[in-house]
Amino acid sequence: MDLALSQRERELSALGRRFCDEVLVPLEIVVDEHGELPMERRAALRQAVRDWGLAGINHSKEHGGLGLTMLEQTVIEEQLGRVTNGLWSCVWRPPVSLKYGTPAQIDAYLRPSIQGERRGCFAITEAEAGSDPRRVKTRAVRRNGEWLLSGEKWFVTSYNASDFIIVHAHVDDDPDKPTLFLVDKPARNMVHLRSPKFMHNFAFDHAELRFEETPVPEDRMLGKVGGGFDLTKSWFVEARLQIASHALGAAIRAAETANDYATHRHQFNRAIREFQGVEFMLADMAVEIFAAKTMLYRVAWEIDQGADPKRVHAHASALKLYCSEMAGRVIDKALQVLGGRGYMRENPVERLYRDIRVDRIWEGTSEIQRVVIGGQIRKRGLGIYSDWH
Repeated sequence: MDLALSQRERELSALGRRFCDEVLVPLEIVVDEHGELPMERRAALRQAVRDWGLAGINHSKEHGGLGLTMLEQTVIEEQLGRVTNGLWSCVWRPPVSLKYGTPAQIDAYLRPSIQGERRGCFAITEAEAGSDPRRVKTRAVRRNGEWLLSGEKWFVTSYNASDFIIVHAHVDDDPDKPTLFLVDKPARNMVHLRSPKFMHNFAFDHAELRFEETPVPEDRMLGKVGGGFDLTKSWFVEARLQIASHALGAAIRAAETANDYATHRHQFNRAIREFQGVEFMLADMAVEIFAAKTMLYRVAWEIDQGADPKRVHAHASALKLYCSEMAGRVIDKALQVLGGRGYMRENPVERLYRDIRVDRIWEGTSEIQRVVIGGQIRKRGLGIYSDWH
């Protein structure tokens, strides 16, 4: 069993770290002061992603991407996760569901999205539908050779950085017909209701939208009628690995910051790391990071080995649950080590503390992950998690 990273994987990890430190970290305070990345900064940052060779890390060379393995993507995403204020989202990952589009859709949406010439956002959550997508009320009705979408969507992340939206709707108001639609901006009869403020600041907004019989051409349906949930599940697996990667990177930066502070901060004529109370917190943080990184790299490796998609789905839920909650614990301890300095907004740990809380909510809450994990144990036995294959 060879658990060593290849030379290529180490190089990609180093590339991700340099990009984070040299390009993204200098923008952290700007985003925190403005609430999001100022419009006048966005074009230069998009070009930087291209110049550094990070455009399209999650898609195949066939479609213009980098053709990276999941483990190669993961070592980059882990390093990007060290940045605060959601600036990691500036390194775009076009939704995986786009690769299942028609040749025309791939040419019109996926290829330019990989190059950063277009960007899409995902609209699924609603006032009455979050963890249970069957409660979605947005409907799609076919009339006079086009689709008409009606409904309201919440938490449409990166709406103001996108020029199209992937909308999850029920055809004919039937929850057994979840279907995805590609909606270009600006769209007739689509209203941007607002972009509310949240606990964290983020590079881009999280919008609320209303569709009022918004017309969508027939050829903008993505996949088949009723196939929306399957396409969304594929996206969720990737998104959960991405969240786990970012959570790990955030935890490591917080731990590094706390470890450095504990070494140089002196009280009672000695470094505070020499006090057992502080030393034990650093030790607990290190063990949590060690466990999370081991789990993350294993799941990424399983995907690259062509593991059963059902097994991957089960493991991705466990991974997202553990890493998101691990990061919360580690960052909380890091802030405690830093004391009052950790509570200052100029300190990255304070920003990470705000940033990381949402990771236990979006792309499936911790409670939903436990439902998935419990269901997997009932269906397949504890071995789905306790065995090593």
